[in-house]
Amino acid sequence: MQQKSFGKLPSGKRLERIKSSPNFKDGSFQNIIETPMIAPDASYSKMMVNFFFSKAPNREPSKTLPSIRTNLKDLSDAPTLTWFGHSSYLISIEGKKILVDPVFSAYASPVQYFGSKNFAVTNPYSVEDFPDIDVIVISHDHYDHLDYNTILTLKDRTKLFCVPLGIGSHLEYWGVDPSKIIEFDWWQTENILPGIELTSTPARHFSGRGFKRGKTLWSSYVLKTGTFKIFIGGDSGYDTSFKKIGEKYGPFDIVMLECGQYDKQWPYIHMMPEQTVQASLDLNANILLPVHWAKFTLALHPWDDSINRAVKEAGRINAKITTP
Repeated sequence: MQQKSFGKLPSGKRLERIKSSPNFKDGSFQNIIETPMIAPDASYSKMMVNFFFSKAPNREPSKTLPSIRTNLKDLSDAPTLTWFGHSSYLISIEGKKILVDPVFSAYASPVQYFGSKNFAVTNPYSVEDFPDIDVIVISHDHYDHLDYNTILTLKDRTKLFCVPLGIGSHLEYWGVDPSKIIEFDWWQTENILPGIELTSTPARHFSGRGFKRGKTLWSSYVLKTGTFKIFIGGDSGYDTSFKKIGEKYGPFDIVMLECGQYDKQWPYIHMMPEQTVQASLDLNANILLPVHWAKFTLALHPWDDSINRAVKEAGRINAKITTP
């Protein structure tokens, strides 16, 4: 637990700001509505046994998934989104490069010899493949969204980090200049680049890299340029926040929403695929890109169950969806 990859809990002025947040109560950040971590009939011991010893079929693909290696330094002038599997993607828009939840280590874990291993393509990109990054956006501090090794490789080539409250403590501990960090509370808006605005919006999830939960915030985001509006979903269970965000900031040209790593044992902190599609309608999205799948095994369902169900549901209710 002393390894730097675990990060560092907020302290000092950062902790004082956290304590003043309306979303921080009783020593931790809270969801808008009550959000149990597990279902009433589930238990943590049973979940762990199922996760490590389950013989559920097709949790990983039987062969390496095909992929296209994009020249990230020579992207079209048109708005471009490059998805790297799970919740990592690069938004190239109006000449700016915005990288979301980059995880390029082999394992979504504090150590690179144990945990959920990338089953798609291990490290398809190196730091040399990336252009300089204008902004890295982090949704929360779980290992499949905030990766220590990736931050180390990109921190000196990134101009700005936009993160939820408290996560700046991890970044500073890892050597990111504090002047390059903006920490967001829910509903906070900042002009992060000329003509580009970012707003932190609620998500129904949790945080933590060790034994303590809720000491940092989790978030979704609204990214607004002069021409486009994009929703960056992060991780979230389904609730009325999507409808509220859609009414306040929509319609959206594209929304990236989690679609994978769900289970009836933890139904409140991740969405079922059908809920993902409904959330895109709540947001008033022109098109949905399902993410949070096709890279790590963090649940018991077949690796492609989420996308198959989402595509089926989108067809049933006439929602627009884009997939590989």
